[in-house]
Amino acid sequence: MNQLKILRLNKCALLLSVRFLSTSKCLNSNKNVALVLGGCGIYDGSEVLESTSAIIHLSKNNANCSIFAPNIEQFHVINHLTGQVSPETRNVLEESARIARGNIQPLEKLKASDFHALVFPGGFGVAKNLCDYASQGANMTINKDVERVVDEFIVASKPIGFICISPVLAARLIPGVEITEGKRDKKDWPYAETIENIALMGAKPIEKDSSEIHVDQKFKVVSTPAFMKQTATPAEVFNGIGDLISNLLRLI
Repeated sequence: MNQLKILRLNKCALLLSVRFLSTSKCLNSNKNVALVLGGCGIYDGSEVLESTSAIIHLSKNNANCSIFAPNIEQFHVINHLTGQVSPETRNVLEESARIARGNIQPLEKLKASDFHALVFPGGFGVAKNLCDYASQGANMTINKDVERVVDEFIVASKPIGFICISPVLAARLIPGVEITEGKRDKKDWPYAETIENIALMGAKPIEKDSSEIHVDQKFKVVSTPAFMKQTATPAEVFNGIGDLISNLLRLI
């Protein structure tokens, strides 16, 4: 009789172990996240530290990161040493490949059905190459593939992360969305007018510091100001993006 009880207890313990391992495997299964770049370099492409911070935090959270960029000519090329326009042309996809270590695809191939979430780092490339906010402000238009991709993720109720200036894309494409663009204090926030512009486009600006995030639960949108703050440190930006990625993955 005692031997029979022991056998039953062992069988029960085995079943519980199998269930635990199965559940753990499910909880720790990798998520596929798409990252969209707009070139390489703060003044004419994607902000490098913001982009790499997102990639690192996705890796730390065991998420698979696939990188995309539009195969188009840049708005212009900026000499990052002098800040002056350089008389040359560059391709957004080719420049973005520098950050992606060559492992990148044209944005036209990105389908929401292949991914769990989407992330847009900041940098002037967002405002010049992914859209024309830099020249048109609240009257901006958006690259057709960027618009298509965001629409697909919203319709599928899949989370999207917007970093730095990139929430302007959400403001144009997601009416009523709650997003960050920093604070109205122009001393530390040289692009404070962006807050008023996203409001004009129908978004609800939420004032946050460079290391903070905001989560719009309704639209599954997570945003952080990052380097919208002139005095933000790399550590603050890195930590803020880390919180963004963690919360983004929780929404999946």
